[in-house]
Amino acid sequence: MACIAGVDLGTSSLKVIVMDEGGTVLAEASAQYDYDSPVNGYGEQNVDVWWQACVTCFQSVVRQVDASTIAGIGFSGQMHGAVFLDEHCRQVRPAILHLDARSGAQLQEMSTRLAPETILSVLMNPPYSGFLVPSLLWVKENEPEQYRRIRHVMMPKDYLRYRLSGELYSDYSDASATLAFDIRRMVWADDVLAALEIPRVFFPDCLATDAIAGRVTEQAARETGLLEGTPMVAGGGDQVMQSIGNGVILPGQATVNIGTSAQVSFQSSRAIENPALNTNTFCGYGRGRWYTMGATMSAGLSMSWLGKVLGMSFPQMEAQACTVPPGAGGLLYMPYLSGERTPHLNPDISGMFWGLSVNTDRSRLARAVMEGVAYSLRECMELCRSLGCDTDVYVASGGGAQSSLWLQIQADVYGVPLMVANIRQHAGVGAAIAAGSGIGLYRDIAEGCRRVVRYQDQRYLPNEENHALYERYYRLYRRAYQDGRQVLEELTALGRSRDTTKHSRG
Repeated sequence: MACIAGVDLGTSSLKVIVMDEGGTVLAEASAQYDYDSPVNGYGEQNVDVWWQACVTCFQSVVRQVDASTIAGIGFSGQMHGAVFLDEHCRQVRPAILHLDARSGAQLQEMSTRLAPETILSVLMNPPYSGFLVPSLLWVKENEPEQYRRIRHVMMPKDYLRYRLSGELYSDYSDASATLAFDIRRMVWADDVLAALEIPRVFFPDCLATDAIAGRVTEQAARETGLLEGTPMVAGGGDQVMQSIGNGVILPGQATVNIGTSAQVSFQSSRAIENPALNTNTFCGYGRGRWYTMGATMSAGLSMSWLGKVLGMSFPQMEAQACTVPPGAGGLLYMPYLSGERTPHLNPDISGMFWGLSVNTDRSRLARAVMEGVAYSLRECMELCRSLGCDTDVYVASGGGAQSSLWLQIQADVYGVPLMVANIRQHAGVGAAIAAGSGIGLYRDIAEGCRRVVRYQDQRYLPNEENHALYERYYRLYRRAYQDGRQVLEELTALGRSRDTTKHSRG
């Protein structure tokens, strides 16, 4: 029996699943890790951490299924991150991640060197910290010796595929999220790279998500337990892959995903231009496919942070939050731990609780964080709708979709129903479906979705009374950003300056 594997490289963990062609999961494994933040606002990971996690997970799954039955492997990866390799394809420095906020000066440089029309109509996305190009420019300016050693740059999941296959490729979706890609033409933007004095040869060739992009080498087979010669497809950014894993691939369909960060993503048959540049439009899994999304940077990350502060697990915090009615007792949370992307496009904002009192306890803090993330996602939805995107129902995804409380909070805040797919590892399932399409197990990705994706019977419907209350809180949430923005930005600058000074001395 042939089966297919999906690798999902996230910010805090790597997961591998193996499933049959009907979507039954036959084996799975995961490995946890942290990212490094040597200075407030920095986010880095050593690529060897990813590779060791990948090796560990494959060693685990091939103890559960015969490696000879794995007919193809697909990949999903955290987006925007920058991997820097030398002429021997060895790491030059740790990868700079999507949540990194160090490159403010480089963003200004990009805005100076690139014409506004180029940014709007070619890149179709705002220059923002954590994207590959500003991170690369930061290395060029601040670490010139390391920059001179760079010969290849790529996205995180592409590094894993390289380690398994020895082949350097990317895909349209991940490439489009670098600020070096022509979104409409679906090619590297040579004029942009020339204007920024970045060598075009740094960047790998791009393929469709389900195109074959290498085979497992003898060395990788020895380390992982996989069969030498097993084909791998290019894969895609996690947003595209979780959409596939949720069966959301047609125009008019949408997902709301809560992972470390969170996104609202609308499928489209055209590249939607936003003059305000406070949303993202990226390429989908193949030519003629795009999606428009709004993103909030610190969603699940906010809950992880709170859990560390309180010394509690997520299930413990969820149980506590269940005891508190909507509104968290008059407490508002602004989820800006790593700046914000939509709709404020502000890497220099910081998070905040409004309404703290002597009655504020763990349960209210936990519920306020869940609600604050939902308010932020609602802002993303409203902005995307203003551009012509809409849907009658959202498919919820990510770790947030495993919490019935958080799902109900979202439905009540958004005022629309939520559906949830039966399989939990949505991005990994999407990666496996892409592998199945690439090796001919399915005619295409659409057939793979039809054969694999099923939805839970339960839909999360908005409670009218709760929704009316959340409308009042949501209006205050939006005011809170405007009223507190300057103070929060100055606090961020003071903290970052002190952390940078300490780091340089250390």
